[in-house]
Amino acid sequence: MGVSGCGKTLIGKKLAKEFRCQFIEGDDYHSAENKEKMERGMGLDDKDRQGWLIALRDCLSESSGLAVLSCSALKRSYRNILSKNPNQTVFIHLVLDQKKLEQRLKSRRGHFFNPSLLQDQLNTLEGLDSTEIGFTVNSDQNTEKIIADILSKLNDKKYEFQYA
Repeated sequence: MGVSGCGKTLIGKKLAKEFRCQFIEGDDYHSAENKEKMERGMGLDDKDRQGWLIALRDCLSESSGLAVLSCSALKRSYRNILSKNPNQTVFIHLVLDQKKLEQRLKSRRGHFFNPSLLQDQLNTLEGLDSTEIGFTVNSDQNTEKIIADILSKLNDKKYEFQYA
């Protein structure tokens, strides 16, 4: 989870490869209307995100085993929707400072997210709280270090799932 540009897709794909499991790209489940809205620089509200979050939750529910989902999951209420599936959901919040996020977004090509929306996402973002299952990882490191940090934290927490 995290704002646009923090590395969700890159790290998610690498984690799925490490776990030998399904990777679900959350952006693929946005409606055409939501993608168009974001491309025009208009932020999404809770109503816009509702159907998207339900589709992602259903995708997690249908997963037979471990899956890695890349999704902003900016608010606790969004994470509550995603967690309502039969599998344990662990949130990994990738964090990066705003200047680096802006640099990444400016250099990104072929994505519908308008970089002007970053501040809206940062304003909307609610970090994980102590009642949520998950942890935070600094994504301002090389990918191997990020993956190692995630695996270490997963092992430290002794989550109920098994992975390769």
